[in-house]
Amino acid sequence: MRIVLVTDAWHPQVNGVVRTWTTMQQILGEWGHELIVVNPQGSRTVPAPSEPDLRLCLQPGRQLRRILGDTVPDALHIATEGPLGLAARRMALARGWRFTTSFHTMFPDYLQARMGIPAALPWRYLRWFHRPSQRVLVPTPTVRDILVRRGLANLQIWSRGVDPRKFQPGPPSAVFDGLPRPVFLSVGRVAREKNLDAFLSLDLPGSKVVVGAGPDEARLKKRFPDAVFTGMQHDGALPELYGGADVFVFPSLTDTFGLVMLEAMACGTPVAAFRSEAPLAVVTQGVTGVLDEDLAHACRAALPLDRHAVREHALTRSWDAVASDLLAALVPLDGTARGASDADVSCVPEGAYSLEAARRGNGR
Repeated sequence: MRIVLVTDAWHPQVNGVVRTWTTMQQILGEWGHELIVVNPQGSRTVPAPSEPDLRLCLQPGRQLRRILGDTVPDALHIATEGPLGLAARRMALARGWRFTTSFHTMFPDYLQARMGIPAALPWRYLRWFHRPSQRVLVPTPTVRDILVRRGLANLQIWSRGVDPRKFQPGPPSAVFDGLPRPVFLSVGRVAREKNLDAFLSLDLPGSKVVVGAGPDEARLKKRFPDAVFTGMQHDGALPELYGGADVFVFPSLTDTFGLVMLEAMACGTPVAAFRSEAPLAVVTQGVTGVLDEDLAHACRAALPLDRHAVREHALTRSWDAVASDLLAALVPLDGTARGASDADVSCVPEGAYSLEAARRGNGR
């Protein structure tokens, strides 16, 4: 298949959206598919409000035409609701193309937390944006239920995975040398919606380490001088950071999935988090982590968990199954000739499509 992916989030950004689609590009390429990624690289961009590392395309229609040319793909997927996603939506509707979209981020909650914008306004935009989509891919049943209450339709669960070869126990990072134990680690964007204040203000033994960069970094460094801030780390450094920590702390209340939790668990590190949507979808209570309204209690209770059991549970989530589910969810542009009918796909649980089935369904 020739698949066009349109995303406003791409390298050099480091986040769950970029990691998910980079992995899909690699796996689908290995299976013989072509994933053409339309992203802001090579175009004129401006920084997003309150998010200088996120570059928004100034001329998204031109960028779309520059990358696609006369290409008519087998399927079109729009991953984000920014300028490029909007241009792709407009193009698809003008040409009569069917397409799918995905919902990665609770932008209404982010905008309200960062800029005070009432959440009702961006929710109205998101309902409008996703309405023509044949399927809106969402990461968890909880997110699906939230979106149903918000008026979105055509929702299908598309989960996330982890690469056990990349993320596995190993020697601890040199970042932890000399730090008092235990080490409580957080990895991700350093922004207000990540709720890092709730983590850094806890009365915990040992050390607190924050890996990542973002608009809230300067404020947090000033408020919590005893915490260790490493700044942005390249992907290759993450396994040693995850594996060298005693507990991975995920304080966010707005994330839709939290891929970093799976990565930490694959390295054998248990998770401590609030009992919120993303951790409920990832963490097995008392086995791979502890969820509690008292985050300090969750951190302490996660310390004695069996790290081998933590990793073994994480390994049940395969990226191959995730890629197979993606292939099954895509729709042809003109509504003809699918390997399975819309009804067939909508009633099949996530992960039910095997690698061989995906290959057979696409001429492999």
